Amino acid sequence: MRVLRMLALVGLVAAAPAAALPLRAGEAGDLVFAERGPWDLAQGPLVWRISQSGPEAEGFTPLGEGTITLRAAKDPSDGKPVLELAEETARIKRRIGPFPVSGGDPALTFFLETTARDMAVLTGGSPFYIRNRLKDALFRGGELRHAGDVTIASFAPFRDDRNRARMAGFETLELRFTLGDPGQPIRRMVARTGPLAGGRPAYDSEMVLK
Repeated sequence: MRVLRMLALVGLVAAAPAAALPLRAGEAGDLVFAERGPWDLAQGPLVWRISQSGPEAEGFTPLGEGTITLRAAKDPSDGKPVLELAEETARIKRRIGPFPVSGGDPALTFFLETTARDMAVLTGGSPFYIRNRLKDALFRGGELRHAGDVTIASFAPFRDDRNRARMAGFETLELRFTLGDPGQPIRRMVARTGPLAGGRPAYDSEMVLK
């Protein structure tokens, strides 16, 4: 993924009106998956406020309010620098990782994996199918909007899915990412549906950088 291509795309978005822009396949996904490593946490950890609501169901309890913290750590096996996430909500406290310092975006990985896992539980669908469809939507589809100093990339991964009638309301799922500079952490990540099947409440999951 080329940094110059990212900067050129951001400039194009900034010059356009707030309406959705026509894109070549993958451009919105390129911004979401922009290279953000190597991560420099010398000024301290990065903290996202997490908020999640949805139906109470077997195997699923909404996370409620809490935080996701990305911080520097050392790999216990060799003492080398790594990254780890700390999840703290009323329901759970755990550490996730390690993640490499120079590759990927641990917060984005957590957000997408949580969304896929929760959807699989609430619909009874295959987590492998759901992950593949999310990946396909992020790399091939999406639209961009410009709002002030940020770019908003949004995706509707199951809107045209051949199995949408079996998705219990998750066919309405929208993923939305609020982005600043491509190399900086994602400011806001949202996964949201309309009301779920059987009159159940909508699924709503959000991470906002503090």
